Amino acid sequence: MTKTMLSVRLDAETERQLADILAQEQTDKSELIRRLIAERWLTLQAGKTLVERRGGHPQHLLQDAPKDLSERSHRKRAIAEYLHKRHP
Repeated sequence: MTKTMLSVRLDAETERQLADILAQEQTDKSELIRRLIAERWLTLQAGKTLVERRGGHPQHLLQDAPKDLSERSHRKRAIAEYLHKRHP
C-alpha cells in the first residue's frame, strides 16, 4: 500500500467541525478522510452498471462464438468441449 502525504488548508469553522467529527466518531484524521473518500467513491459508482464498475465487457469474449450459442443446449455443449480440452 502506497501512502501519500496530504496537506489541506481549513478555515477556523471547518477545523472546529473536523474536531467535533473526530471526537464524535473517535477516529483520527487519516481514517476519517479514507472513509469519506471511500463513501464518496461508492456514491459515484452507484450510477454505473455492474459491468461498468468492473471495467466493461471483455472485448473479444464472443468474437469467434457460433451464432447459435444463445441456445442452452449449444452453450452446454460448448462449455463441455472447452472443459474437456483444458482438462483431458
